[in-house]
Amino acid sequence: MPGPSTQAVIFDIGGVLLDGDTPMPGAVAALARCHRANIPFLLLTNTTRRSHADLHLALQRAGLDISSAQLLTPARAAAAWLAAHHARGLLLVHPGLMADFAEVDAQPIGQSVDMAFSSASTHHPQWAVVVGDAGEFFTYHALTAAFRALMAGAALLSLSDSRYFHTLGGLSLDAGPFVRLLEVAAGVTSIALGKPGAGFFQQAIAQLGIAAAHITLVGDDLHSDVLGASAAGLQTILVQTGKYQPSDADQLPLGAMLAADVMTAVDQILTG
Repeated sequence: MPGPSTQAVIFDIGGVLLDGDTPMPGAVAALARCHRANIPFLLLTNTTRRSHADLHLALQRAGLDISSAQLLTPARAAAAWLAAHHARGLLLVHPGLMADFAEVDAQPIGQSVDMAFSSASTHHPQWAVVVGDAGEFFTYHALTAAFRALMAGAALLSLSDSRYFHTLGGLSLDAGPFVRLLEVAAGVTSIALGKPGAGFFQQAIAQLGIAAAHITLVGDDLHSDVLGASAAGLQTILVQTGKYQPSDADQLPLGAMLAADVMTAVDQILTG
């Protein structure tokens, strides 16, 4: 179980540290305790409705003491993927995320340039459809434009495979179901750049510089957080806040722990 062998922690944000822009009970104290214990930690999120800078500011305003470098987001990972593959991005994302793609060749889905896919020309650079939580911008027009691009050979980048997330109004659809829709319609397989994609966890492991077996993830999502992290070799704690459902407890992988909230999770990590 998480305890003395834990040398670093990865926290999810929504439902664990924040509820909207409000800190979850015990969140500020939990991070402060990690600081006092000299336990390095990162924040790994599938949040894709706001830019890295906006999310970092929200965390600071909520009293959570983290640096920009401690926050890892899938949009940053997608921008790096586009740059590394010399690809042009067609963005099916929330407008609040656009700032994270300012330094790469990318534009919102559905603009006239999409019609280039009707041509068999090989002079166009590689394209990639990037799908995040677009919210109300998941329109039929936008989804059809994404589908047509995929049918013409574009790659599909998923910023989040999460099925839903918790808001003050209740559970809301996340990007995952829309990624599955496009996969089925176009007969393609997405490249997962957010959780539970192995690459996202490997990025965090590499940044911490600690073996996966000595890192504990604390999250509220059984599938994206706990199962994804377990597959990457991390220890895991599922908190009973945020999107947690009682049935999740029956599906925990071997060795995973339950905790009432993030402060309780940190107590388990530090005291065993």
